[in-house]
Amino acid sequence: MRQQQKTVIITGASQGIGAAAAKAFLARGYNVVGTSRNISQSTELAASDRLLLVDGDIGDAATAAKVVAAAVQRFGGVDALVNNAGIFMAKPFTDFTADDFKKLVHTNLEGYLYITQQVVKQFLAQQRGGSVVGVTTTLLSNPLRGVNSSVSMMTKGGIAGGTSNLAIEYAKDHIRFNLVAPGIVDTPMHKDDPQDFLKTLSPMGTISSAEQIADGIVYLTEAQQVTGEVLHIGGGSQRGRW
Repeated sequence: MRQQQKTVIITGASQGIGAAAAKAFLARGYNVVGTSRNISQSTELAASDRLLLVDGDIGDAATAAKVVAAAVQRFGGVDALVNNAGIFMAKPFTDFTADDFKKLVHTNLEGYLYITQQVVKQFLAQQRGGSVVGVTTTLLSNPLRGVNSSVSMMTKGGIAGGTSNLAIEYAKDHIRFNLVAPGIVDTPMHKDDPQDFLKTLSPMGTISSAEQIADGIVYLTEAQQVTGEVLHIGGGSQRGRW
């Protein structure tokens, strides 16, 4: 099938930021390929002629290959990737287990690595550049006392380091790599957390919506002169104490 519109792949797209990003790109005329373990059962997204849903564990190399192949077969190519899939754990450093670490690495790092490799290969074959946007957190630049997430941040920090290096490695190919770093976001991850407490984690005393994070993702995807950057969206929570 010959490509008519631009196509974006979004990981972790079944809910929260991923689903909001899928809706934002659809509204802008993109074809969207959304993936997560059970995205076909998502209550937020329904497959259509411009929305392809692919089930699978993005931390598995076979899933990454399947997703990109499906995008190319259905829509003719790939123009952008949003690496949104991720998990988060908070506990004292010495309480993290080997199993915790394996889970974090599997989703946060392998889930970035395999799909990004496949997409970059497709970008290079197409010879028209492309965009990769990852999702990290303001906790990388401004840890919070009481939010003990050191091992989670090891994996998110790996994505940050990889992004800055990839931005240089593929600059001459016009393949751009950027990050969105949200603070606290109103997603199912925080459905059981007290809202009053969550608001204290931002100097503005606010909680971002998934749609506000999606706006940042869309911006970086379309900002042709921006690469190797981190866009913080957290009401200033990346800046010191308050």
